[in-house]
Amino acid sequence: MTTLPTGFARARRWLRGHPLAFDGALAAGVLVCMVCASFAEPHPGHGPSFGVRAPDTSSVLLMVLGAAALVRRRSRPMEVLAATGALSIAEFLLSDPPAPVVMSVVVALYTVAARTDRPTTWRVGLLTMVSLTMAAMVVGSSPWYSQENVGVLAWLGLAGATGDAVRSRRAFVDAIRERAERAERTREEEARRRVAEERLRIARDLHDVVAHHIALVNVQAGVAAHVMDKRPDQAKEALAHVRQASRSALDELRSTVGLLRQSGDPEAPTEPAPGLAVLDDLVATFRNAGLPVEVARTDRDEPLPAAVDLAAYRIIQEALTNVRKHAGAHARAEVSVVRAGASAEVTVLDDGTGTAAGADRADGGGHGLLGMRERVTALGGALTAGPRYGGGFRVHAILPLTTGADGEPARDTGQRAGGCVLRAAPGDSRTSTTGERV
Repeated sequence: MTTLPTGFARARRWLRGHPLAFDGALAAGVLVCMVCASFAEPHPGHGPSFGVRAPDTSSVLLMVLGAAALVRRRSRPMEVLAATGALSIAEFLLSDPPAPVVMSVVVALYTVAARTDRPTTWRVGLLTMVSLTMAAMVVGSSPWYSQENVGVLAWLGLAGATGDAVRSRRAFVDAIRERAERAERTREEEARRRVAEERLRIARDLHDVVAHHIALVNVQAGVAAHVMDKRPDQAKEALAHVRQASRSALDELRSTVGLLRQSGDPEAPTEPAPGLAVLDDLVATFRNAGLPVEVARTDRDEPLPAAVDLAAYRIIQEALTNVRKHAGAHARAEVSVVRAGASAEVTVLDDGTGTAAGADRADGGGHGLLGMRERVTALGGALTAGPRYGGGFRVHAILPLTTGADGEPARDTGQRAGGCVLRAAPGDSRTSTTGERV
């Protein structure tokens, strides 16, 4: 059951790979048909009779030339149609009764219709049909109303219509195939884009977690080392904070890296992402590290969308980490989260050591401010970060709350998102560059 289809498919692939061989075989088949028909004498109502007549030498030569021209029908369809048409008209003039050289014209006209457009098919087909039919009626041996002349018209019209139908079907199949390939490319590009976005998001989360907790561990370890001999109780308390910060870092790292596991892994984390609901715990860790932080919020009555909530939490976490690392030992920080209309504004201020602290945090040495900018850009918001006039540093983010159809904040690709750059805060006399040492 499978041998014949397999062999047929193999032969079909071979013929498609060798079109000249296929056309040669077709030309030989057409020649055989023309020679066999030239021995037949039609009898209306009784069918043809063979052996009554035989073609003369000129008819055989014209049939051979017409069949040989079909070998080049793919590369030169118009020239082959003109040549076979001229040979057919010559047969009508020279032979009585004529041999069926018009068979080669039928194949040539089909090729023209299958390989050109529809207007060309109509013009060339009508011209061929009219020319050969008129030649058969005027110079042929049969009366003008004979069935042979009507047959010439019918076979040529059928060849043109069949070729046009084949061309239309090929164009339809090619269009479907092209759309399928384009859809496949689009799916692959979308998958690559989603993978890149997920990698970037995981990289930002890892940076935020590591930068925050390692900075706290470093500070508390330095305190413990400094007071170990003179105040062991304070050193013990500092080491407890180190242990708590390291445990929190490990938990968040485990949650973030768990996103890379297989979907069927039963140990995949299910804890929600951090947000402003645990802002007090975040601020407490900085206060334990010796950084006074004051918090003012107006968003407690109505929670923020999930993406905005996470972005606000990470921006505050990164900004306070920078304050603890760069603002100096006696710096103080202020955090405010204000919900105003269709947006939420997050501001982190400090009164650090002025120019030195601001330049140190804005010298382009790390990825903290860059990560904040990417988070805000993804939400279609705006971010300003820079030194404050008179000392300290200011980070101010505006996060839109408008949600799209998918429930996530709408992404503005216009000027607002494009304007999410790091620049000097309003009223400052200095400007900053993107990036910092974190």
